[in-house]
Amino acid sequence: MESEFAPPSGKRRGIKPTTWIAIVFVVLVLGTVALSTFKSQPYRCRVCITFNGRSDCRNGAAQTREEAQRTATMTTCAQLASGITDSNQCENTPPTSVDWLP
Repeated sequence: MESEFAPPSGKRRGIKPTTWIAIVFVVLVLGTVALSTFKSQPYRCRVCITFNGRSDCRNGAAQTREEAQRTATMTTCAQLASGITDSNQCENTPPTSVDWLP
């Protein structure tokens, strides 16, 4: 007697091609994220900003100088500003200092 949950006799159930495609896609995305996370970032800097009477300094690292400075600026402003308008104003504020790290 066959169970109602078992596949019919003589038929073998395998993984569908779309499932394999999804698995490969997820593995590729996770691999790309892992590689970019652990990849050496040649440019590192510390940006200090004074905004609305408060000061903060944060580090940033990236493949280009501009991206490293932008990352550090955005991280610093995330601590100093509240809301989108404040964040935009903070990010457009000239930094108090930018120190390039080895």
